[in-house]
Amino acid sequence: MTSNVEVCKAFFTATAAGDGDAIKSVCAAAFKGTQNGGPQMDLATLVGFALAVKKAIPDFRYDNAVRSRTDTGFVEEHDVLGTLPDGSLFSMPVVVVADVKDGQITSMREYFDSRAAAGLLKALS
Repeated sequence: MTSNVEVCKAFFTATAAGDGDAIKSVCAAAFKGTQNGGPQMDLATLVGFALAVKKAIPDFRYDNAVRSRTDTGFVEEHDVLGTLPDGSLFSMPVVVVADVKDGQITSMREYFDSRAAAGLLKALS
C-alpha cells in the first residue's frame, strides 16, 4: 500500500517534470481540484495546466517542501520557482491540501497569493 506522503511526492515530481502520464497515474479518474477556491478542474484540465506551465517555464520546480500526512490525504507547503520568459525569477509560496483514496489523489485544494502568481499568469497568456 502506497502511503499518502509517497503519493504526494509522486504527484509533485510528475508536475515538476511536466509528465502528464505520471500525473494521470497518481490521480483518480474522477479527480477534482481548485485553486484559491476558484472553478473546479477535472483531471484533463489539471494535466493541461501542468503541461502549459512546464512549457512556459522550462525550469519550473518546487523547493522547501514540507509534507504532512493526514488521515484522508496530505498537506504540502512549498515554494514554486522558475525563470519567467522575460528572464526574471518566479517565486510563489503555495499550500496544497489533498484527499487520497486507494493510492490516488481524488481531490486537491491549492492556495497561493494571487499577486505572486502574476508573472506565471502573464507567461501562460
